[in-house]
Amino acid sequence: MNIEVGFLVFSVILLSLYITFLQLQIHNINRQIDKRLSESTRQPLSLDLFNRGLNRLTANINKCLKVEENLRLDSIREEKRFKELIANISHDLRTPLTAIKGYQQLIEKKELSDDQRHKLQIAGKHADELGGLIEHFFEYSYQVNAQPEPNRERINLTNLVTECLAESIADFEDKKIAVHIEENAPVFAFADKEMVIRIIQNLIRNGVTHSDGDIEVRIFTGQNAVILFRNHVHHGSQMDINRIFERFYTAETAKKRSTGLGLSIVKLLAEQMGGNTTATMKDGFIEIRVELPVVT
Repeated sequence: MNIEVGFLVFSVILLSLYITFLQLQIHNINRQIDKRLSESTRQPLSLDLFNRGLNRLTANINKCLKVEENLRLDSIREEKRFKELIANISHDLRTPLTAIKGYQQLIEKKELSDDQRHKLQIAGKHADELGGLIEHFFEYSYQVNAQPEPNRERINLTNLVTECLAESIADFEDKKIAVHIEENAPVFAFADKEMVIRIIQNLIRNGVTHSDGDIEVRIFTGQNAVILFRNHVHHGSQMDINRIFERFYTAETAKKRSTGLGLSIVKLLAEQMGGNTTATMKDGFIEIRVELPVVT
């Protein structure tokens, strides 16, 4: 009887030790996974104790981690190829366009009939539109490839938006669009002035291109400094609001042509300065909101 009791006690001790070792190994696996996440290491997981179940689990985890790592590297390579492609396309398109505009200017100096001059003006208008599209490609390519460090400073956001709107009066009048800006106390942001100007210009260009009514503009302060553009779009029901900041996304409308890069640039610039962008659609009105950091 004493032998049986002693054997039972010994078995319980061994089992307790085995369970303790298993717990230590599970803790070790978690520690290794935490290290991979915090230090971005690619070291595979390892075990100190032989256990068929744990060994199989560890092997499967390592396989999953390897697959994930390969997908990540493929994604990085694909993104790099895409950036290089955009940069090359931008350069290849700008060169012949410059030549076209140069020849147009030479032709304008010659004796032309009214019909010839009218056709030349139409050609010039399309060349300017093409130039705008190419500039979007070039700007997006530069921002993605160079990733310039923002020169943050305290800027008067209200004045900056007002100035950019004033500079675009001709575009608004040409499209018969009125702009309503809400009067508030001056709003200040801690951001890169040139980047903010490009954000505002792209918001204005987007409004001029897609709005079929007046544009409402608000600048106010919440947790961040906020620029808000609101306008009606005739084909709003065909627009996927969740994809509006994606590069090359354009709504299925025949009214206007665009690269779909304007709002992508807005999002990219805002994020580079520590801000964010959101868009909502309600009753045919689209509301684009850009938030920028304030001085703390």
